[in-house]
Amino acid sequence: MKHEGKVSFYLKKNEIKEDGSCPVMVRLRVGTTEEVFSAKLNVPADLWASGRAKGKSKTAIDINRRLDEIRASALSHHRELSAIRENVTAEEVKTLLLGMAHGQETLLAYFRAHNEKFDKRVGVNRSENSAKSYWIALNHVSKFVAAKYNLSDIPFTALDRSFIDKYDLHLKIDCGMAPGSIVLHTVRLGTIINHAIADGIITADPFAGYEPERPERKPKYLTGKEVKKLMTTPLASPKHYLIRDLFLFSCHTEMPYGDMCNLTQDELSVAEDGTVWIKGARGKTGVDYQIPLLDLPLQILERYRDTAPDGRLLRSNTLSVALTSEQ
Repeated sequence: MKHEGKVSFYLKKNEIKEDGSCPVMVRLRVGTTEEVFSAKLNVPADLWASGRAKGKSKTAIDINRRLDEIRASALSHHRELSAIRENVTAEEVKTLLLGMAHGQETLLAYFRAHNEKFDKRVGVNRSENSAKSYWIALNHVSKFVAAKYNLSDIPFTALDRSFIDKYDLHLKIDCGMAPGSIVLHTVRLGTIINHAIADGIITADPFAGYEPERPERKPKYLTGKEVKKLMTTPLASPKHYLIRDLFLFSCHTEMPYGDMCNLTQDELSVAEDGTVWIKGARGKTGVDYQIPLLDLPLQILERYRDTAPDGRLLRSNTLSVALTSEQ
C-alpha cells in the first residue's frame, strides 16, 4: 500500500531569539510515520501566519520561496521512492531531503565508479572481458531504471526485493534473455550491492531470498566419428581451415581461447623424453598449467609458424576477422 506524503511548517516559539525570530520546523508525514526537523531558517514571529510568512514584502517572498522549495523537494523524493516500492517511511524521505551521507549514494553512480576503478586493474589482476561485462551490466540496469521508474538514477535506500524481481522480469521479457544471461547480469548487480553493504551504504540485502532460474546444463561433446569427420571434411576457404585448426587445437589442449590467442614460443619446453609441453598461467586467474602436446596440436603449430604477429604461435587474431566476415 502506498502512503500519501504531507509537508507542513511551524515556528518553534520556545526558542525565540533576541531579534524576535524563531526557527522554522518541518513536519513530514508519510502514512503513519512522522519526522520533525529544522528547516534551517529563522523567521520573525510577527511575520508568521498559518504555516507561511504573511504579506508581500521581499523578506516574506524569499521565506515562502524557500518553504516551497523544501515542500517540492520532499514530495519529489517521496514520489521517487513510492514509484519503486511500498511502505516508504518519513525517515527515508528526510534522509534524502537533508542529503545525509548514506542518503546521497545512488546505485548507478556507485556502479559507474566501481567500473572505472575496475578498468584500472585490467592487465594487472582483472581481465578486459570482465571489465566489459560490468559496463554491459550497468547499461542494462540504467535502461531498466529509466524505463520502469522514469529515473536517471535511484538511491540505494529505495532498493528491495521487489526491485530485484522486477529487474529479473525485465531481463527475461523486455530483453529476451536466456536464464544463463540473466544469472550473469544479476550476479554483476549483486556484486555491486555487496560492495555497497561492505561500505556501510545499506544494511539490508535486496537480493535476500532471490534465486534466479538457472539453465539446465546438458553436457556437449563430439564423438570420435564426428571429430574424424570434422578433420577430413573439405572446406571452402583458408579462413575456414584456420578456424577448424584453432578449434581442434583447443580440443586437444583444453586451452581457453584467450590463452590460445597469446601463446608464444617462450611457453614451450621439451622434456627429456622428447615430449613438448606448454607451461604457462591462465590469463584470467593466474593459475599455472602444464599441457603435453600430442601430434595434432604440434602439426597445427608447425603449420602456422612465423605467420602470427607479435611472436605468437597461432594466427588467432585472424579468427575474429574470419568470424566477423562470415556473419
